[in-house]
Amino acid sequence: MPSLTVDGARTRAAALTVHSYDVDLDLTQGERTFGSTTRIVFSAAEQSSWVDVKPDELLSVTLNGTPVDPAGLSDGRLALTGLTAENELVVVASMLYSNDGEGLHRSVDAADGLTYLYAMSFLDAAPRIFACFDQPDLKAPYRVKVTAPPEWIVLGNGAATKVSPGRWELAETKPLSTYFVTLVAGPYHQILGEHDGIPLGLVSRQSLAEALDREAEDLFEVTGQAFDEFHRLFGYRYPFGEYHQAFVPEFNAGAMENPGCVTFRDSMVFRSAVTDGERSGRARTVVHEMAHQWFGDTVTMQWWNDLWLNESFAEYMAYRVSTTATRYADNWIDFAFVRKWWGLQADQRASTHPVAADAVKDALASLDDFDGISYAKGAAVLKQLNAYLGDEVFLNGVKAHISSNEFGNATFADLVTKWTEAGAVGLEAWAQNWLRTPGLDTITAERTATGIRLHRTAPADYPADRPHQLTIAGYDESGRGTSVPVLLNADVVDVELDPSIAVVVPDAADDTWAKIRFDAASLAKLPAVMPKIDDGVTRAVILNSLRDATADAELDPRLGFDVVLAALPSETSDIAVDTMVNWVRGRLLGQYLPVEPYRGRLAAVLTERLQSVPAGSSLQLAVVRGAVGLTDDAELLKGWLAGDGVPAGLAVDADLRWLITLRLAKLGAVDDAGIDAELARDTSSEGVVHATRCRAALPTVAAKERAWAQIMTDADIANYELYAACEGFWQYDQLELTAPYVDRYFAEIAGIEKLRSGWVVAQAATLSFPVYSIDERTVALAANLVADEDVQAGIRRAVGDRRDDLIRALAVRAAYPVN
Repeated sequence: MPSLTVDGARTRAAALTVHSYDVDLDLTQGERTFGSTTRIVFSAAEQSSWVDVKPDELLSVTLNGTPVDPAGLSDGRLALTGLTAENELVVVASMLYSNDGEGLHRSVDAADGLTYLYAMSFLDAAPRIFACFDQPDLKAPYRVKVTAPPEWIVLGNGAATKVSPGRWELAETKPLSTYFVTLVAGPYHQILGEHDGIPLGLVSRQSLAEALDREAEDLFEVTGQAFDEFHRLFGYRYPFGEYHQAFVPEFNAGAMENPGCVTFRDSMVFRSAVTDGERSGRARTVVHEMAHQWFGDTVTMQWWNDLWLNESFAEYMAYRVSTTATRYADNWIDFAFVRKWWGLQADQRASTHPVAADAVKDALASLDDFDGISYAKGAAVLKQLNAYLGDEVFLNGVKAHISSNEFGNATFADLVTKWTEAGAVGLEAWAQNWLRTPGLDTITAERTATGIRLHRTAPADYPADRPHQLTIAGYDESGRGTSVPVLLNADVVDVELDPSIAVVVPDAADDTWAKIRFDAASLAKLPAVMPKIDDGVTRAVILNSLRDATADAELDPRLGFDVVLAALPSETSDIAVDTMVNWVRGRLLGQYLPVEPYRGRLAAVLTERLQSVPAGSSLQLAVVRGAVGLTDDAELLKGWLAGDGVPAGLAVDADLRWLITLRLAKLGAVDDAGIDAELARDTSSEGVVHATRCRAALPTVAAKERAWAQIMTDADIANYELYAACEGFWQYDQLELTAPYVDRYFAEIAGIEKLRSGWVVAQAATLSFPVYSIDERTVALAANLVADEDVQAGIRRAVGDRRDDLIRALAVRAAYPVN
């Protein structure tokens, strides 16, 4: 099916003005389809255009009272001719429920058999629900009516009223882009609240009711605190009436900012113990989606090339507002360890792209750039911009942008104009270097006789003149630091800092976007000094530098491993523990380094750390998870499942039991029957997903063939189960068993496009890639697939990114061979 091009969108936007949508959905027609009737009132300056609709069956179409032949539907587009100045289009269709997280997703909870629906209209999914002019700059108010089973509740963008048993009407909305339209329907558990005159609501599946009741106070508190801070920052009240937060099953993204009814993945309703870092992560997601209510929802991008601005702005504001307004204090530690690393990797791949791209890509191709650059790099750059402009100019420009474009569409150029009017100087040159040029500089510290010399080097492929406002810090043997602010606006800048200091850390406060490199003397002292540095953000800067230099084959991976081993015995941040362990397990073991003896050494350090972490603490849980994922002591793990030898304060709850079972499966210490027994203890949908992952990880031919069939041929498998099968399949200690599937991956992966659509296609291609097949032949197979333009673009992008990782791993192995 053709994707909408920017030229096509501009042509249609020039021709049409949409006045209103009336959508009537019938959710009582069975398990496969639902009824959809759409009435669109619009003006036209041309006599022809088209409407987007992707039905199971197009039943009838009338334009200004005259029937339109449904047979004219082709590739999701129905041509409209004979348009007049004012028009009314009525489209009646039978639509398919989805199981891929897009369109109107239908999920049956394994715990109790109850059915839940939610609508995800992002990008090009809205026509799977209702007929529409599907592009972001054709906004219009919506009135929605729904027929549903009488025991269900219904939520959407406008306040929902139950007018009779099973019949609901939603209040007319403000003008919305099609990709914001949502519906949440089912026997959801609902909790209502209020803050500053704004009606609030939370919903989840009934099987999560107890957990939602337990979590509601924290969720409402963060929501209220964020509303207060956004009202203060923007001087513009939330404009969409009620504010519901729906935690829905099998959601692909973290959340979606639908005005009035934000949808979240329901794993954020914590049914088991979680770390403090996971709680703060949920709070940031709540704040991120709320930021969109102003930046994205009230003012919407004109075309998808400015999607970065929506996400970068919400990402920056999430970290900023969560820090200033909520009780969570580890936000910038998370940004440095987790989000920034995601973006740093993306910005160094062959698929890198500018933060602010030109409007040249079609709608689906724009989805390929929905990555760590759009989120993390953009947020880091906006943080730099705030420092460059000053907070007053930055916020005044944002306020003017919102007020002057409310309920309309705008571009990045429009925002630049508002910042300039607010007092910004030289912003065009700054934007060209930071936002319109891909890649990142390298900042290196050199010791001189009198101080420290900072070097700034732009990548050869993407030259730029990027000024960096940052802090350089020096740390003595005891971890005490001295910091100096620096404006690095030239390729060489000298800094007054004691050159004899043990460790020199450029960008110690993580204020800019760059590759950081340490001098040799600092590298030698890092294992001893890093654990003594109090500031968690600085420790993240150090680890990111080690991870990046290792990936570039500039640093022996054994040194990075040694720093992790030295840091873990005293690390106090659960975020840091998770990050360090995941780096070793996910990148070093089996890719840069042989599995042994490094797995065993790390497992021993984590097991020893369990003796000293506070009982029942978040840190204990992080260390336990790391130890479980690395230990080869099957009897210890079986004992924990049986309640024997469990560390004091540790709750071996449902999710931890599954983590233990997964490790036992990888070790071959549990079989299908054992997984079935665990599933009998946890009959929830979460349990089904965990069981799928465990079965895929079993070291047997039958288990691998079963999982492969799910990945490559099962069109009916739900998205979360599909992801779990992918995640369990490839294991670093099962190379001989999975070797036959390397060729099969490249032969079969393109075919999944025929089974699924949208987000899930690229995600499955990424997760099922043979990451441990590190040889030139696999690189060549990947290159051949990437070059095949008959393969869906999202699959090619996913394979290309994984190929980059293989090339890096080969370079590291060549530079630092380990026997």
